[in-house]
Amino acid sequence: MEWMSALATLMFLRTLPSLLPPELRHLLTHLFHRILQTLAADTVSIVIDNSDANGLTNPLFNTIETYLSSKSATSSKVMKVAENPKSRALTYSMSPNQDLLDHFHGFQVKWTSKSDLVMTQNGTSTENRSIVLSFDAKHRQAIHTMYLPKVLHDAEELEFKNREKRLFSNGRDHYWTSVPFSHPSTFETLALDSKLKEAIKSDLTRFVEGRDYYRRVGRTWKRGYLLYGMPGTGKTSLISAMANFLDFDVYDLELTAVADNTQLRTLLLSTGSKCVIVVEDVDCTVDVMNRSRGLKRTHDEMVSVNLSGILNFLDGLWSTCEGERLMVFTTNHVERLDPALLRPGRMDMHVHMSYCGAEAFRTLMKNYLGVGDHALLAEAEGLLPSAKMTPAEVVDVLMGCGDDAELGMRNVVEKMKRRRIEMAADAVKVTEKEV
Repeated sequence: MEWMSALATLMFLRTLPSLLPPELRHLLTHLFHRILQTLAADTVSIVIDNSDANGLTNPLFNTIETYLSSKSATSSKVMKVAENPKSRALTYSMSPNQDLLDHFHGFQVKWTSKSDLVMTQNGTSTENRSIVLSFDAKHRQAIHTMYLPKVLHDAEELEFKNREKRLFSNGRDHYWTSVPFSHPSTFETLALDSKLKEAIKSDLTRFVEGRDYYRRVGRTWKRGYLLYGMPGTGKTSLISAMANFLDFDVYDLELTAVADNTQLRTLLLSTGSKCVIVVEDVDCTVDVMNRSRGLKRTHDEMVSVNLSGILNFLDGLWSTCEGERLMVFTTNHVERLDPALLRPGRMDMHVHMSYCGAEAFRTLMKNYLGVGDHALLAEAEGLLPSAKMTPAEVVDVLMGCGDDAELGMRNVVEKMKRRRIEMAADAVKVTEKEV
């Protein structure tokens, strides 16, 4: 009897569609086909190995790992973590045979970490790692034209953000060497007029956000700064603050160690993007009033770097390296520089660094004494214009007092009074000589 019951059930299921309304029958048929399409979806996989057939490292594998590192830190239940001495952040990675889901423009992709042992020709085993990207075939074009470029861009940004900033310098061997760059100067701690600080920060922000603008107008993505003023006014501190603000590496170019214009070009071409290239005291290192004469390094040896080489360094074909670069020149004597060096396009922003003003003094007082106000502050600010002390001279007094605000303010006021008396005496001597 059981077989007769089963036969009756089959007959009922066969006639069921004819009993349903056409609209409902069409809807059920559509849903059934959608389910079949989902179950039989055409999945495409892209395999990224950590090395090629010759055993050479695949840079793309490391780039993908960088991208997935941020995803693993926030979404993976099991992950590996390591400390990279060249990075400011911990490095997270997927465990072997682990899946990680990512979403882009409304669809989902799957990343899978693979690890296999492969036997080598000498009988030993080695680990072959790979990362597999899987996605529905209908998203193939979006993956290749939008998703993967976004992955590479995000990975580049992460590498830049997490890297350790470096300070590069050149020597007699004609190459750059570097050490970690950890100068603490920031715009918040910089003893400079607030309006000038904001102007510099705004200019830097427009510069780093101007990739499309520079490309549209057909100009190299670089900007030149000239910092000029007497020693002790904070030119080096400003450069460090600019580098920290942009998170850029710093290349300290010593022109006296450069043999000729050709070597100068080689050094420039070997700089990285997102960097500040600094030439300090340019008036002392090369003859910037003569386009052919070089700098005399010793009595018998002549440096062949000249003004023409410097100008090509700033805006010639040498300067068309990819990526954004700041070029900062400093000088104590701006009047010694050739006007050709100062024009816009070479030195786009001129920053005059002068004596310590009221705002700068308040910043130094807060930095070194830890106070924002004091009974002697008004007297000190009244003495500043006539005392003509540089920020470095003020710092020299404050640092000798530790964190004793009372002693620090008293000493700096006394120093200003002595300076004013000395300047008045010097003025009298000059007048007597003229008479």
